[in-house]
Amino acid sequence: MSTDKYYWEGKKYSFFCHKECEMFPCHKTEEPDNFNCLFCYCPLYALGDQCGGNFEYTEKGVKDCSGCLLPHRKKNYGYIVEKYEKIVELEKKNRKERE
Repeated sequence: MSTDKYYWEGKKYSFFCHKECEMFPCHKTEEPDNFNCLFCYCPLYALGDQCGGNFEYTEKGVKDCSGCLLPHRKKNYGYIVEKYEKIVELEKKNRKERE
């Protein structure tokens, strides 16, 4: 992997807009042409309040991300990929707790 922080910009793998999806767009947006469907299910959800997105917790304690566009903005691909290390750490911690 490149050491350039923005190595992914302009690469096809960093953006996918699926306008034919029955749920498109799954969040309100003013820019449907720039709506990134690549992270359809946000990988940052598991990070709870450390995800960096615009979310709320419901009265029942469930994380509600309906107001969040963080994973759907073209410019945020790098932000999400950089958080993968934290997701891996969380899984390791959870695995140890289960053992």
